[in-house]
Amino acid sequence: MPVLRLVLLAALTGALLTGAAPAVAAPPVPVGTYGWPLAGTPSVTRPFAPPASTYGPGHRGVDLAGPAGAPVLAAGAGVVAFAGMVAGRPVVSVDHPDGVRTTYEPVQPTVAAGQPVARGAPVGVLLAGHAGCPVEACLHWGARTGETYLDPLLLLTPPGVRLLPWG
Repeated sequence: MPVLRLVLLAALTGALLTGAAPAVAAPPVPVGTYGWPLAGTPSVTRPFAPPASTYGPGHRGVDLAGPAGAPVLAAGAGVVAFAGMVAGRPVVSVDHPDGVRTTYEPVQPTVAAGQPVARGAPVGVLLAGHAGCPVEACLHWGARTGETYLDPLLLLTPPGVRLLPWG
């Protein structure tokens, strides 16, 4: 069983034993192995705001500014899990080998479920019309492991290297 799943299982078991609600904080994720889903370094127009409880209000991803019609890129290598409409919005989801699922909306898909994609490969075209977007178009980029939502910006952070003394 992958280490990430063991960590999540241990956290959930601890929450159940103590009677606490499962945390929605980010579990350890592979960092630095993903890229931006839009070309360049897009501006974040709305940051990640995890809900206080599983079904509470929050913003389960980040909104990135981009021009309508821009290619939306797979943030990491994986397999398209879904490409279609969800609640009236066009969405693409990609499952990655490390257990992370990334989602992109509103995106006119250029891929189909079951299709493998490389990091940086186009998965669709950014559409205008994302609610609350202060610019021409915004991409809502989400990430999760299981049912736990993650701040997708953490996937971009290169791993820190710290040298310790021998003694």
